[in-house]
Amino acid sequence: MSSEWKVYTRTGDKGTTALIGGTRVPKYHERIEAYGTIDELNSYIGLIRDSVSNLELKDVLIEIQDRLFSVESLLASDSEAGAGKKLPPVYDDDVALLEKYIDKMNEQLPELKSFVLPGGSPLGSHCHIARCICRRAERIVIHVATKYEVDPICSKYLNRLSDYLFVLARKLTIDEGGKEIPWTPKVQ
Repeated sequence: MSSEWKVYTRTGDKGTTALIGGTRVPKYHERIEAYGTIDELNSYIGLIRDSVSNLELKDVLIEIQDRLFSVESLLASDSEAGAGKKLPPVYDDDVALLEKYIDKMNEQLPELKSFVLPGGSPLGSHCHIARCICRRAERIVIHVATKYEVDPICSKYLNRLSDYLFVLARKLTIDEGGKEIPWTPKVQ
């Protein structure tokens, strides 16, 4: 008999899942929605990572994916039942690193004088979609934090990540020879 880890456990067949710490909650629970949305974001970032050729950028995206798993872990932890469990932290330095990457890319981009329409190139469009998923995840995490103990670094990291994804969308659009289209409001 194999002692391999199995993907299926059958414990969720009745519509519940366990938080870290063992507390069972419905699969529609706010915490599950929060870390599930971050998982969606992480998968989308994987698509972007697999679509870029720049090795340095691939490494940055892998680091971001790793941090997102840490955010998911923090959200999946039942702080009362999971007390004493060692989880991978997210640090202010992780947020500062995103800011460093944003600043570095911004130095190479034309000054932003208006909102731009999402799109401009295939990779830029993917980054805009990831940015929107990130913003949704941030809203859900902020909502969860009104009811449960959530480390504020989670929403802070997501906030900065959405900024990073916006700037990355601009950079990749330009790198791919695409064109940013400024939003021109139709006002009378």
